[in-house]
Amino acid sequence: MKIGQIFAVIIFYTSFTACRVVDYSFVGGTLDPKIQTVTINYFPNNAEIVQPTLSQTFTETLRNRFASQTRLNVVDKNGDIIIEGTITNYNTQPVAIQGNETAALNRLTITVNVKFTNNINNFQNFESSFSRYEDYESSLNLSSVENTLIQQICESLVEDIFNRIVVNW
Repeated sequence: MKIGQIFAVIIFYTSFTACRVVDYSFVGGTLDPKIQTVTINYFPNNAEIVQPTLSQTFTETLRNRFASQTRLNVVDKNGDIIIEGTITNYNTQPVAIQGNETAALNRLTITVNVKFTNNINNFQNFESSFSRYEDYESSLNLSSVENTLIQQICESLVEDIFNRIVVNW
């Protein structure tokens, strides 16, 4: 009986310490150690509807993510990797149509086209479109929730782009 208890404690301890050793952090991800710098160019807003602060908000959110969650130095030009692109879509549309044909929710969608250039490993280069949205109550005026929605959508877009570049998802 006592041997069974000791065995159970050993199994529990081994399982517990094994779980503690695993690190699920993606900081640094799978970037080649030769890559030391990143250049993130300003993303102009080429959408039909131009929201004045969107380009700055998106670009700064992307730069902040790379500065805070990688070992890379963010430089103005000639980085080992270069991220550039444009905002191609910014629109709001009704969703969740109710029985009386009015929308319960509206959806703000932002799409960015991203060109990624890896000057160390050209095989990782890509150009891709990323799109995210947030819904908001149709009873609200877009201007009253717009800044919050833009920040949320930009965070989601940056997460997708970051994962594609750093984590190779």
